[in-house]
Amino acid sequence: MHETLEAIVDADGSIRLLEPATLPVGGRLLVTLLADAPEERLPDETALLSEAVLAEDWSRAEEDRAWSHLQ
Repeated sequence: MHETLEAIVDADGSIRLLEPATLPVGGRLLVTLLADAPEERLPDETALLSEAVLAEDWSRAEEDRAWSHLQ
């Protein structure tokens, strides 16, 4: 079984899981270092800024007609 668990590295270098987990004694683990810390992750600003514009465009009757064959 493969399971992905999120963790952070404490100030002393210890790995701390973000959610409780039961790990088997002698179990094998792979550790992947991510480019950014969880608290540094920000939503994609471009996606947030374009959401309102796209919603307005997608809500037009012309768009409804163009995609009506898929309903």
